[in-house]
This record gives sequence, structure tokens and C-alpha cells, in this order.
Amino acid sequence: MTAPHDLSSLAELLRIMARLRDPNGGCPWDLEQSFETIAPYTIEEAYEVEDAIARNDIVGLKDELGDLLLQVVFHARMAEEAGHFAFPDVAAGIADKMIRRHPHVFGDVDAKHADAVSTNWEAIKAAERAAKAEALADQGLSPVLAGVTAGLPALLRAVKLQNRAARVGFDWPDKGPVVAKIREELDELEIEITSGTAARIEEEFGDFLFVVANLARHLKLDPEAAMRAANRKFERRFSQMEAILKAAGKDLTDCDLATMDVAWNTAKAMEKKA
Repeated sequence: MTAPHDLSSLAELLRIMARLRDPNGGCPWDLEQSFETIAPYTIEEAYEVEDAIARNDIVGLKDELGDLLLQVVFHARMAEEAGHFAFPDVAAGIADKMIRRHPHVFGDVDAKHADAVSTNWEAIKAAERAAKAEALADQGLSPVLAGVTAGLPALLRAVKLQNRAARVGFDWPDKGPVVAKIREELDELEIEITSGTAARIEEEFGDFLFVVANLARHLKLDPEAAMRAANRKFERRFSQMEAILKAAGKDLTDCDLATMDVAWNTAKAMEKKA
């Protein structure tokens, strides 16, 4: 195993990326890429990391972290080519930020418990946001909501926006009113489904999901993690349903919904007993 202080492999990765992006003999595909085209891969690789963690796949996690690191190196290389910044600037920037945000480790602030650390962290971040507030106000943007990245998954961004609003008191006191609001939004959605336009249906569906995300926040749940878990559960049960039908000599494409529903409920019951 490489020693923790040995950064030669990182230097080699940077060299490889520079070679791939070399106009003289580099990779045609890599040379065609931009920040915009690579960004979706960056997001996808972050989710691959989460998936490896969820499956407790430590070997896979090493590989996925490498894929995610490649994304950082790729973006940094493109920025260096454009004269903006290079990988060392990225590393130095995050190192400085970590030192700044951990004065209880690198300074003289006392924080012996996680709650105290969180309080200090939020205070430091609030000071950083305050420094940007005036400029944002001049642009017609809300300083309260500043810094909530537009490129986040929509449900996750909804929670972050709601958290920011809650800091200034714009929030329901508990989950009760949120549940009531979900019912209200569902009623409004049903009305639009019956007689509304596609645009109105989409708008009301968005409102419904926004409040569902708010309920997740009040329940201290990550809606993205919950949705990913639900997706995995669906995949497991669907695969089991297929296996049940195959064992009965039936092909999935030839079964009607009622037959598949019986097999689905059997798969569901089997999973709950496991």
C-alpha cells in the first residue's frame, strides 16, 4: 500500500490528464469536453460513491472515489488551460477553508463537543455569507438564500432552501402543518389533473414535491437518500417478482397486471420475512 505521505500517484494522475488534453496527440474525446459536458459525469460519480457506501462495498468505494477524483482533476485541468486556476489552487483553497472553519483544531477556539463544533461552523459560514450579502442584494438576489447551488438535485436543493428560510423564522413550528399542507397541495394537484393545462399540472406537482421535501426536513430525513433507498427496494422486489414468475413457467411480457401484482405481493412478503 502506498504510504500516506506519498503523492507521486496524484502527480501521475495530473500528468495523465494533461496528456489526454494535449492538442498534439491527446484523446479526441477528452479534448472535446468542457465544464458543461463534464458536469453531469461529476454528479453521477458522486452518486456512485454514495451507492458503494450504501452497499458497504469498500473495494468499490476505492474505485468510485478514484472516479470522482478524476472529475476534479478534469475540471481543474480545463481551468488551467483557460488560465483561471490549476489543481494546486483548488487544493490550497479547500485547505485554507478547512483551517478557517476549524478554529477549535487549528486555533484557540474551545469546542469539545460536536454541537459546539456545529455552532462555530455555522457562525463562520454565516460570516462568509454576510460578506457576499451586499453584492447579492445589488443583483436582486436574496442574501438569505445565497450559496444554495442551483445544480443540486431538486429535492436536496428544496431542503437547503427551506433550511435557509428557517434560519430567519420562515418555517412551520412542527410537522403537523406540513402534513396538512401536503394534503392541500394534493387536492390542488387533483383539480388541475381534472381540468388544468399541462403547465398548471406541472406547477402544482412541483408545489406538492416541494412540501414533501419540507416534511422530510422536519423528519430530519434526506429525501434524496430516501428516494434512492426506495429505488433500490423497487429493483429488488421487481427482480424477485420476475424470478417468481419464471419459476412458475411464466414470461413477464406475457403476464397481465393482476398476475404480476400477485407475484409482487409474494416478493414483498418474502422480503419482510427475511
